[in-house]
Amino acid sequence: MSSMDWENTTRIAVKNLQFDPSFPAMMKQVKGSYFSPEFKAWLMPSTKEAWSQFRSVFEGIPVTNLLDAAQSSPDTVIPSIPFESGKQMKPPSIGTLPDYFTNAEKVPAPSETPEDCVTVRYCIEQPDRVFLFVPPQRKDWKSFVDQTPGKWWHSREKLWSVPRSKELFKGFQDFFKDKLIIDRETPVVLQPSETNTTVKFDKRPDKITMHVHPETQDYWCLDLPRDMVPTQLSKVKNIHGRRWNRSFYCWEIPATKLTFRFLEQYLPGMIAWTFQPDKAIPERLPEAAPPYQKPQKPLAVARYEAAIIALEQVLTLKRYSWRTIKSYKSSLRQFILYYNDIKPSQITRKQINDYIMHLIRDKHITESYQNQIACAIKIFYCEVLDQSAKAEGLVQAKKPQKIPQVLTEAEVTRLLQSVDNLKHRCILMFIYSAGLRLGELTKLRLTDIQIDEHRIFVRDGKGKKDRCTILAGKTEVLLRAYLACYRPVHWLFEGADGGAYSDRSVQAIFTAAKERSKINPLATVHTLRHSFATHLLEKGVDLRYIQDLLGHESTKTTEIYTHITKKSWDKIKSPLDDLEI
Repeated sequence: MSSMDWENTTRIAVKNLQFDPSFPAMMKQVKGSYFSPEFKAWLMPSTKEAWSQFRSVFEGIPVTNLLDAAQSSPDTVIPSIPFESGKQMKPPSIGTLPDYFTNAEKVPAPSETPEDCVTVRYCIEQPDRVFLFVPPQRKDWKSFVDQTPGKWWHSREKLWSVPRSKELFKGFQDFFKDKLIIDRETPVVLQPSETNTTVKFDKRPDKITMHVHPETQDYWCLDLPRDMVPTQLSKVKNIHGRRWNRSFYCWEIPATKLTFRFLEQYLPGMIAWTFQPDKAIPERLPEAAPPYQKPQKPLAVARYEAAIIALEQVLTLKRYSWRTIKSYKSSLRQFILYYNDIKPSQITRKQINDYIMHLIRDKHITESYQNQIACAIKIFYCEVLDQSAKAEGLVQAKKPQKIPQVLTEAEVTRLLQSVDNLKHRCILMFIYSAGLRLGELTKLRLTDIQIDEHRIFVRDGKGKKDRCTILAGKTEVLLRAYLACYRPVHWLFEGADGGAYSDRSVQAIFTAAKERSKINPLATVHTLRHSFATHLLEKGVDLRYIQDLLGHESTKTTEIYTHITKKSWDKIKSPLDDLEI
């Protein structure tokens, strides 16, 4: 074991000349010590306290002090420490850059750090950045850090890395105030993971490099340089089937023709291939096994569970949709469980009313849910038990006359312009340009798109009704580019497993675009459908045509958009303007 001190520094390098698996654990007992991959040695503070602690930890183990040997014998040669440049240099010092994070009067020890504070730590390998530990329970703090320019998440260290600048520190001071702690005693050490020691990629700082995956032929390894993260990370995340490999510290992307076309279209001239891609790669990977799903909590079994089974049979024979059957079964199960000791056929009309009153007063259910419960109970007593007298005249709640949320044309423009991904933009444009429901979009097949007739065939919509709606010209242009790049097989928009795109994925796309474009935060995917109808009405389209495009059974449903349209508003004059005040 040898130790050496650099001139004008406050660190001592310690290197074990023989392999000893217990050596790292012993060095960690020295306060302030850490391993530097650049110098291939452990660095500890050059203080009497640290040296005394070091000697006590390694008591009985021979230690060679190269600095003392050089002073006692001028002929002693001190071995140089290798660098990438081939020259011996001073180790990078945190103090070489202006230190703006200096407001902490007293820095607590790591074990004493409050859990409800943001802790700033330094990194010797990256002196131009600082690392932040944000308590996982503080979602508001995470959102603030997430908006910091130049930030990135270090998944291996579980810390945020942000630039070290005066403006940034002032913003942190204003936001976190006394909750900001500077920890100078526990620097961050960026060490390669144990599983990554045998895999080394040749990386370029100016190019995205592609490597052969060392474990599987189905994926390639994509290395994104840190300087390109702010501008290109969003495009990498849009690669179909991409995933992050924490062991190799790079992105894994499917080795498919679909991925190759995506790279050529969205990252032209930025890719440096370290190998020649095989021309025989598949169009897409075979359908994978469904991901593991957390087992759901088992439903409470009612004493008279046969009643629920009988209701399901009746609803199935009436060919109700699976969503309606699921909701009606749930409503009836809660009703029967409430009177679990009473046979359903013996429950009186008064008890039915008492149960609904209990839900209104104690559970504060909505008007729609109240009507759903009433319908489930009515069908059960009329169709299953043939006791229609108990459900006759069951009170239905009066629905509130709410005006739907609508986006302006400027907001829709900002929303669509904020989406760079071809597939995601195509999804949002389909919903708005054709007035589609979320479920109707995800169920679109390739055969439902009639490009020559400029229309979309909506199959089995709400109420089991088919209809045709318009295919906009701009949507058609984008659709052709999407089909040329992604080449779907059956569904128009396919998920990662080759099946239909999920509703949750579409909602996530809309939410991300909504946050980027800063539009109405209360808007949902269905708001695009409301906006489609309202904008058509404002442009003078007849209400009957709008009813057909939306698939409404009654004109009364479509007339709600007349209450929110701005058509002819400029001709209406408030009486206040006529007053001489």
